[in-house]
Amino acid sequence: MIQPKLIIHGGAWNIPDEYVEDHIRGVEKAINTTYPKLEVGMSALDAVEFAVRILEEDPTYDAGRGAFLNEAGEVELDAIIMDGKTLNFGAVAALQNILHPVSVARKVMDETEHCLLVGDGALSFAKKMNFEELPPESLLTERELAFFKSIKNKETFKTHHPFEFEPRDTVGAVAMDRDGNFAVATSTGGTARKLRGRVGDSPIVGGGAYADNEAGAVSATGWGESIMKVVLCKRVCDHFFNQSAMEAAEEGIQYLKKRVNGLGGVIGINAKGEYSFAFNTRRMARGYVQNGKTIVSIEK
Repeated sequence: MIQPKLIIHGGAWNIPDEYVEDHIRGVEKAINTTYPKLEVGMSALDAVEFAVRILEEDPTYDAGRGAFLNEAGEVELDAIIMDGKTLNFGAVAALQNILHPVSVARKVMDETEHCLLVGDGALSFAKKMNFEELPPESLLTERELAFFKSIKNKETFKTHHPFEFEPRDTVGAVAMDRDGNFAVATSTGGTARKLRGRVGDSPIVGGGAYADNEAGAVSATGWGESIMKVVLCKRVCDHFFNQSAMEAAEEGIQYLKKRVNGLGGVIGINAKGEYSFAFNTRRMARGYVQNGKTIVSIEK
């Protein structure tokens, strides 16, 4: 059996000092809860869903509970999960009132012939799959409400500003299981004061996530509009074939900045089982297991 691998991120932003410990604790909890299950045979698909669900429940991150609010003061969530063995994936976008969009995305992959459901259609499907529709306020935190009120009428505010100044973002997980299969999941609440119905990179295959057993798997975090333009995760996966894992990640982030002035980060695992991560923001919360030890970091 292959020694399983797991790497998780909790966003690449300008994370202020006072939020560092919360980000570290959340990522560490997700790793330490998930990795023992991988060791005893959990599939990579189940592992990334399981890990991301933990992060969606944590209001530290912009995913699930604690997500940014759109221009109307609503929480709209995006998520994707992808199977590297088959290249099947499921995704949801602009989904409201559901705590775990990553699990709805899994149901899209497993229970339908489709890959992506959005808006009211995604919510209708979630309820059909027996997900609980929550009252909107159950996903809202006082922190996000206060931030929304502070920017709601600020004409100079742009949706990329939180990537530079605010301490929250997308979450993601990449796993390789004992059979050598890869999977990835990414989940987000998007950008602050986004237009209703705005969809970022997270649920877009190749943009916010990609997995292929022949190459590896990658999850992205950052300014979604820029990440989509360069199809960042697919680009990094493609470079796994001719570069080391870390070199491929660095090349992807350098290209993101050079080509579209993008901000963000990636985590991944290549087909050799090597970890990969890079970012061009001040900090990125990430963690992985190496030689039986959990390693969590936020600095460059």
